[in-house]
Amino acid sequence: MQLLLLLLAFLLSPGARAGEIIGGREARPHSHPYMAYLQIWTPNGGMGACGGFLVREDFVLTAAHCLGSQIIVILGAHDIQRSESTQQHIPVLRAIPHPDYNPQIKWNDIMLLQLENRTRRNRAVRPVALPRTQARLRPGTLCTAVGWGLVGLNRKTSTLQDVQLRVERDEECSIRFDLYTGQLQICVGNPRVRKSVFLGDSGGPLVCSNVAQGIVSYGNRNGTPPAVFTKISSFLSWINRTMRRFKQQG
Repeated sequence: MQLLLLLLAFLLSPGARAGEIIGGREARPHSHPYMAYLQIWTPNGGMGACGGFLVREDFVLTAAHCLGSQIIVILGAHDIQRSESTQQHIPVLRAIPHPDYNPQIKWNDIMLLQLENRTRRNRAVRPVALPRTQARLRPGTLCTAVGWGLVGLNRKTSTLQDVQLRVERDEECSIRFDLYTGQLQICVGNPRVRKSVFLGDSGGPLVCSNVAQGIVSYGNRNGTPPAVFTKISSFLSWINRTMRRFKQQG
């Protein structure tokens, strides 16, 4: 069910066109060392993929709708179809979706993944900072979204893509998405500029001034901006409390 929601979140309508990540470019290899690629197995044996990002040596943050029966996290990757010497493949010990996640209205779409082993920190693998306060992101703030999502209607990419997106006023998403709430979500992407995240980018970060502020949640069916990101600052107490609860693995 969770993987079905993942697919529906960014499903292309017939005849829709898409560019890079939409409107982005291939990232400079290992310029986003916090990025994680999630290989997800569903209870019925199906497979899917999401993005995520390292926030502590033993924890990855992603979207709750990326939950599966088994998840392998790949860190230090640029081309996920190659066996790169920088890659670290680590099984997930414990998946912890937010207890109030609601798949129908897509609120609280956030999940922590505790890794079986701590990562080895190096130039290709490094955690990203989280917000320290619940201060609101100003509309117009320029941020970066990153992912391995689709680069065309039927075209995948194996290399990491990034795109610069601006934070929009909450009203831009309220008029497009009935259940959007600025308390828990961030509206991202100028509707007049064809740049956005898309199918396969779910769970990836929105990074503003080297701080992860959002998590890709959902967007328009045809990939046009804006898209909706989970607002990390609204969940800081839950994130910190959860990571304290589970001791670091050796």
